[in-house]
Amino acid sequence: MVQRDVNILKQHSFFLFGARGTGKTYWLERLLSSDNTISINLLDPLEEEKFSLDPHELSKRIDQLPSSVTHVFIDEIQKVPKLLNLVHHYIEKTDLVFALTGSSARKLRRGGANLLAGRAFTYYIFPFSHRELGSNFDLNSTLRWGSLPKRFELETSEEKQLYLRAYVNTYLKEEIAEEQVVRKLDPFRRFLQIAAQTSGQIINYSNIAKDTGVTIKTVQSYFQVLEDTLIGSFLPTYHESIRKRQFENPKFYLFDNGVRRALSKTISIDLLPQTYAYGNAFEHFIVQEIIKLQHYQNLDYDLSYLRTYDDAEIDLIIDRPGRPKALIEIKSKEHIDERDLRHLKALGADINNSEMFCLSRDPNPKRIGNIACLPWEQGLIEIGL
Repeated sequence: MVQRDVNILKQHSFFLFGARGTGKTYWLERLLSSDNTISINLLDPLEEEKFSLDPHELSKRIDQLPSSVTHVFIDEIQKVPKLLNLVHHYIEKTDLVFALTGSSARKLRRGGANLLAGRAFTYYIFPFSHRELGSNFDLNSTLRWGSLPKRFELETSEEKQLYLRAYVNTYLKEEIAEEQVVRKLDPFRRFLQIAAQTSGQIINYSNIAKDTGVTIKTVQSYFQVLEDTLIGSFLPTYHESIRKRQFENPKFYLFDNGVRRALSKTISIDLLPQTYAYGNAFEHFIVQEIIKLQHYQNLDYDLSYLRTYDDAEIDLIIDRPGRPKALIEIKSKEHIDERDLRHLKALGADINNSEMFCLSRDPNPKRIGNIACLPWEQGLIEIGL
C-alpha cells in the first residue's frame, strides 16, 4: 500500500476532494478502519436513490448508532448535496466526526451547503506523487501513463491503454453528464480532445469555440467544469506589470499525463526523449507535482506564468510568502547550458525580489550566472516543496 501524503486530522470533520480514481475511498477506508466508523457509499445506486428520495435516512441511521461510533464516512457526498444540511446539524449538536469525499465541488455549491462554512476542514488528493511512490517511481512510465493508482495494478501496455480509455469514457458518462452546464455531450467530447491537445498552452477561447461549434462563453464554462471536477487547474498570468506587454489569458493543465494522452488520443504512441511530446509531458509532470506538493504541505503559494508577445516566457512563477519569488524554467534535456536560459535571464531581471531556477533531467547541479540549474527532484526541494 502506498502511504499518501495527505495529512488529515481525524479528530475534526473534513472533506477530501479528488478526481475519480485518485484513491479517496481506498485510502480513507484504511485510515478510518475500525469498529467505530460507519460508511455510506453514494456510488452504490441503491444507496444514492434511497438518500436522494429521503435525506432523513441519514438521521434514521445516525440516531440508532451505539455510543462507540465516532466517525461517519460518506463517500461521494456531491451525489446527494442535501445531506450536508443534516451533516451540519450533527456536527453542531453531537461529537460525531464526518469524513466526506467528493469529486465535484460544483455540485456541493449548487446544493447550497457552501462546504459547511468552515465547520469541516478541506483536503485534496491527487494521483500519486513521485515522493509517495518512492522507489517505485519511474519518470518515463509516469510521463506516458500518468500516476492514477489503478494503473500500477496493470502490467501490460494494452491493459494500461484500455484502462485510461475507459477512465475518460466513464468520466464523460458519470461526471460530466451530471453537470447541468453541459447540455449536449457531443460538443463537450470535441472540447475535451482539444483541451487535452492544448493543455499547458495559453487558452485561445475563440479558436476552441470555432473548433468545438459552441460559443466562447460555453467554452469558458467547459473549462470551469474541468476545474470544478478536479480534472485540471488554471495557471493565470503573472499579475505584476513589467516593461514588455504580456498575454492575459490563462493556461490550463490537465491533472494527469495518462488522462491527458488518452483524451488527446495519443496514449498508444511511445514517448521518446528529445521530442516535443516528451518535453511537453515533462513540463506537465513538473507543474502537476508542484500543485500536489503545495497542497499536501499546506503552502499558500500562488502559481502563475509569464509570456510576452515576442514569445519570451517564464514557465512558472511561484509567489512564496516570506521568501523571494521562484522563477522557474522547465527543460526535459539531460544537459543544460546558457542557450536554455535566455528567456528566464532576460525576464527575470524585471522581477524584483526573485530567485531563478531551471529544473531538468540534467543530473549535475550547476549555477549559470544567477540561475540555479538543478536536477528536478533536488530543485523541488530547493524551491521549498
